[in-house]
Amino acid sequence: MAKSTVKKKTETKKAETKNTEMKKIDTKKTEKIKLDDFLNYKFISNFLFSPNGETGAFVVHDCDYEENKYNSNIWTINRKTKEYKKLTSLNEEKSFVWLDDSKLIFKGSRDKKIQKKINDGETWISFYKIDINGGEAEKFADIPMNVSQIKPISTSTFMIVAEYDNYNPIINDLPSDEKSKLAKKQKEEKDYEVIDEIPFWHNGGGFSSQKRDRIYIFNLENGSLTPVTDTHSYIDYISLGKENILYVSTEFQGKLKQTRGIFQYNIKTKKTKTLLPDNKYKVQFAEFLNDSTVICGMSDGKKHGLNENSHFYTIKNGKVSLLKEHDTWMLNTVGSDCRYGGGKPYKVQDGKLYFPTTINKSSFINSIDEKGSEVVYSKDNGSVDDYDVYGDDIFIIGLRGIKLQELYQVSKTNEKQLTQFNEEFINSKSIIKPKPVNFKNDKIEINGWVLEPIGYDKTKKYPGILDIHGGPKTAYGEVFYHEMQLWANMGYFVFFCNPRGSDGKGNDFANIRGKYGTIDYDDLMKFTDTVLKKYPQIDSKRIGVTGGSYGGFMTNWIIGHTDRFKCAASQRSIANWISKFATTDIGYYFNADQNLSTPWENHDKLWWHSPMKYADKVKTPTLFIHSEEDYRCWLPEGIQMFTSLKYHGVESRLCMFRGENHELSRSGKPKHRIKRLEEITNWFEKFLKK
Repeated sequence: MAKSTVKKKTETKKAETKNTEMKKIDTKKTEKIKLDDFLNYKFISNFLFSPNGETGAFVVHDCDYEENKYNSNIWTINRKTKEYKKLTSLNEEKSFVWLDDSKLIFKGSRDKKIQKKINDGETWISFYKIDINGGEAEKFADIPMNVSQIKPISTSTFMIVAEYDNYNPIINDLPSDEKSKLAKKQKEEKDYEVIDEIPFWHNGGGFSSQKRDRIYIFNLENGSLTPVTDTHSYIDYISLGKENILYVSTEFQGKLKQTRGIFQYNIKTKKTKTLLPDNKYKVQFAEFLNDSTVICGMSDGKKHGLNENSHFYTIKNGKVSLLKEHDTWMLNTVGSDCRYGGGKPYKVQDGKLYFPTTINKSSFINSIDEKGSEVVYSKDNGSVDDYDVYGDDIFIIGLRGIKLQELYQVSKTNEKQLTQFNEEFINSKSIIKPKPVNFKNDKIEINGWVLEPIGYDKTKKYPGILDIHGGPKTAYGEVFYHEMQLWANMGYFVFFCNPRGSDGKGNDFANIRGKYGTIDYDDLMKFTDTVLKKYPQIDSKRIGVTGGSYGGFMTNWIIGHTDRFKCAASQRSIANWISKFATTDIGYYFNADQNLSTPWENHDKLWWHSPMKYADKVKTPTLFIHSEEDYRCWLPEGIQMFTSLKYHGVESRLCMFRGENHELSRSGKPKHRIKRLEEITNWFEKFLKK
């Protein structure tokens, strides 16, 4: 009886302490979000259950401002007790794979001898092994290739994916005199690039001419590497089965096409079988649904082009069959600037394929079986950024409501939050919930939202910012967006919508091929009119506009077609579809598909849709943000638009970031992300707060 009383008092004390802590947090509720607050956010990625499902592991990232990088460490969670703890602490563990039920492996750079070899020109990747039950990490394997993926086949064999360079052999095994000569030659050749195919570079990956990701079988015992794919196969997707490796690929030399094939490599016989030729379908993924059936997502693009949503197909006994038509993209496309790291989009368990999909303003986890029966698990509550499944348990990493990322357990009926990495921040800041503002244009409903400024007073006037998403086939939702929350906390109305071209409403809604700058522009302008009518407190003479990628294109387009905006901030934009066609990693096929023209077929149409054509009409002061290594919307696009505005006497400014790519706003170096947001915010303050 005494023990029970003590226990009850202890529990009561814990509850009182917790309530006191919450009250302390609540008193800070009026604290405004600051520009650099994202430095304190925790970003979560790469969730994976152990083979026996007892433990989940994931990576937690945070910003290191002084070192100008991200710290990444592995955490684990017990599937039953839901207790979670930090496993590694060297800040370098960005990804991992389970080796068995209690051990996992990850890349590391702790060996000084290997580091010296790398400095001498050799190619090595080291992997370390750690037991989740305790103990230090120990060396697991040194692999003489630039490995991007590793998955265990057995205790001694692994499937790896590594870069193969047709022009530069690996020098590791050469005699020392030959090694030093070749190392010197390769070092000298870094001063120039030889290009003989397109695409010749990739955003985030640099120059890629004659480089391929190649699949190998790695033998841990003797260190041997057996190639699975050839030296010119371009691989999009890989799945490891019990006895086979399934991969989506095409062989190319000269020009990469957009159709893909599906191939199956038998690990025992070392023979490859073609399941689907690479000349008809745009294949999104392929997975083993069971021992005899492959399930894949693909489309022929005949009606809606490259952005056409995939249908589900099965391949069984050599026969390709349509399983189910699908009018949503099988990916999460809900935008946010509060993510870092990745995860897996597709997972097969117990004869079901699990996959993400985006509908309207949220992304969901669905499953489909061999009969085409589909089930939706997660709620209409934001973004599913990563997930894994074991038995009936589905754990997701998500942006739920207007919270930052956390780990959740979901089912058909409910969701349970499991972690609290960002809870203190959420409970201590003034976070503003987006309010829906929907309207119809051409009898089509357009969904939009407004963030009201902090301390919103209906008797006062406020400046406003129209924010336009990229893609165009992505979507805004009601999830946490740091830059928008910042501006609302600084006294701006922030409004954003999903115009035609966006994801979440099917192929017809997303298809704006040949129409860029027409119906989408009309949607954005009518949305602005709708917001101004609903909120007369917005000063119509103090509105700014911004957007990145496709949103940068639309920003450039808008300032050439209206003077209604007091200023603009155009990010990683498109100015000239003709120059973008021949200079960017996707230009030669994306531009042709989306504009239904090439520089040789209807050249005038490409120019008509180019914002640079209308630069002589611009009067809006415009800031341009571009990254030097953004090969998706390359720096010359910003330079052309900036130069055009300067030439015509329009106040403009270009801020260029070295060492950054298309992902600057989402995963750029912390100091660069601060500078980018400072530039944009100061530009708005200068013109909209006068």
